[in-house]
Amino acid sequence: MPQDPIAAWHELVERRSPEGLDALVDENAVFYSPVVHTPQTGKAVTVQYLSAALQVFVTDDFHYVRQVKDDNNAILEFEVELDGIQVNGVDMIRWNDAGKITEFKVMLRPLKAVNLIHQKMAAMLQAR
Repeated sequence: MPQDPIAAWHELVERRSPEGLDALVDENAVFYSPVVHTPQTGKAVTVQYLSAALQVFVTDDFHYVRQVKDDNNAILEFEVELDGIQVNGVDMIRWNDAGKITEFKVMLRPLKAVNLIHQKMAAMLQAR
């Protein structure tokens, strides 16, 4: 039986570790960033973005406040305070029948939060 990708994602967030992302993400996954115009295609770049996001977003203050899930889709609403800015966002996740994430889309609000995340993610990705 395939893994439950949302349970696996929650475990990664709980551990604040990207270990396990490689097994969770499909080879043809697509990542949609709230600050990059074009979709980021492929497992390597999706894992890279998600690994950076785990380091930037997931603090002691990070928490999911709502989850809506069906057979192959989930929407997870989250809140976190970063540098004094309250960030509210959603992770929209789609997976295949093998339990591998095929699409991960992040949406954020307000604009101050989007700008802050853009700076932090750019710094994190350039450092790699």
